[in-house]
Amino acid sequence: MFIAATFAIFVAMFLAIIRGITGPTLYDRILAVNMFGTKTVLLISLLGFVMGRPEFLDIAIVYALINFISVIGVLRYSDTNKLKHMPSDEKSLDKEL
Repeated sequence: MFIAATFAIFVAMFLAIIRGITGPTLYDRILAVNMFGTKTVLLISLLGFVMGRPEFLDIAIVYALINFISVIGVLRYSDTNKLKHMPSDEKSLDKEL
């Protein structure tokens, strides 16, 4: 059962990497990174349970907090510094000016 859960988490992490690379927008990529971090927390927790090491749960909680705060920081940075995709056609560029 634990092998199946570990395999499912690895598949979800692989799909998150693919989404992070091919995401059409910045927000899709940030969401993929957040999903990868969440799956990493699940993997750390699962390994701690299987190995009988309850201190892994503390490490997973700290990693979840760091993941959450870093995603919020990147979103704020991208919103204030216009890291979004710039329009490629001249008409939309003239509308913004």
